[in-house]
Amino acid sequence: MPNDPAVLDAADPLAPYRDRFLPAADVVAYLDGNSLGRPPVATAEALDEFVRQEWGGRLIRGWTDDAIPGTGGPWTNWPERIGDRLAEVALGAAPGQTIVADSTTVLLYKLARAAVDHQLLTGRRTIVVDTADFPTDRYVLEGIAAERGATLRWIETDPAAGLTADQVAGAVDGGTALVAASHVAYRSGWLADAAAITAAAHDAGALMLWDLSHSAGSVEVALDDWGADLAVGCGYKYLNGGPGAPAFGYVRAAAQAVLRQPVQGWMGRRDPFTMGPGYDPADGIRAFVSGTPPILAMVPLRCALDELADAGIAAVRAKSMALTAYALELVDEWLVPLGAEVVSPRDPARRGGHVTIRHPAARAALDELWTRGVIPDYREPTSLRLGFAPLSTSFTEVHDGLVAVRDVLAAMH
Repeated sequence: MPNDPAVLDAADPLAPYRDRFLPAADVVAYLDGNSLGRPPVATAEALDEFVRQEWGGRLIRGWTDDAIPGTGGPWTNWPERIGDRLAEVALGAAPGQTIVADSTTVLLYKLARAAVDHQLLTGRRTIVVDTADFPTDRYVLEGIAAERGATLRWIETDPAAGLTADQVAGAVDGGTALVAASHVAYRSGWLADAAAITAAAHDAGALMLWDLSHSAGSVEVALDDWGADLAVGCGYKYLNGGPGAPAFGYVRAAAQAVLRQPVQGWMGRRDPFTMGPGYDPADGIRAFVSGTPPILAMVPLRCALDELADAGIAAVRAKSMALTAYALELVDEWLVPLGAEVVSPRDPARRGGHVTIRHPAARAALDELWTRGVIPDYREPTSLRLGFAPLSTSFTEVHDGLVAVRDVLAAMH
């Protein structure tokens, strides 16, 4: 018999945070926080204040004026300032290694291309990729291989699981330039052993790049402790930065002196406002900035990071594990008898923040669920992803959402 959601909510130390997020009047259960997080209440207020005071009041002076307390300093420095805040709150990284800028795709290209270019100097030209990784990751790396005359080496992973250290160890050799992988698999929710995989890549002399899009803000990340060389991730899932929020990029301090990113823009130059001839890259992580930073789009991310910092990533991870465990209780009780198959790891230590189930009627069920105000995510060919954002999702919401999934699938059974 599944647990009582009201009892679970009453014992939830993070329950008060739900009131810090804007509700959607027609939504019964939002089960897609792993694709787009809800907006914090503070975000609406901060955006209005920014438009009226910082943008409207400072105007062009905002790029260089540091005289107004509480503004976060000159906008020019926001990529590093917010990057450091993100690194502290969610990435397990020391200052000076993270920027917020661009989209995930663009930052992935910049960092992966820089890594491959550097490794080509020593004759390394193989890129190791997971066949089940997110499409952007695969497409970008395919493009880089074509540009630079590199070779892709594909690792076939279990769709119900994900990449392992043994698989990486068996795929790398003296010619491997880069290993790229997702910390949490976007289909199954598999949580990779990042430290072990990074070590396997390094043992062969390869650089390691992590995609943290489905883990940052949901599970604990320790980039410095893992020894990761590079990482990217989006800001609109568990980081609640809003649709199309800017991405983040991490470059280990030791790698910043040897990697040169390929998109040379004016904001990555040592002295951008001199508008001088030639490209002289800035020192440190700033060299990985290219064009004008998306300042307005960083405001929601700042607000969401405040909420995450207040709650603490350890508490967020604990609730994430509890939410997915409860969801699996309900899936086993109600949906498996209707033909559903769980394709996410049962081991909570290997499971990220979402649960994926397969059912032949998943696509048809999605349309009906959305009309009922229950919003999961669908992935081809027959999968429903149930993504739970720990700060904004209640156990009752999970219960009510899965009641609707049960009823819809039962009607189609």
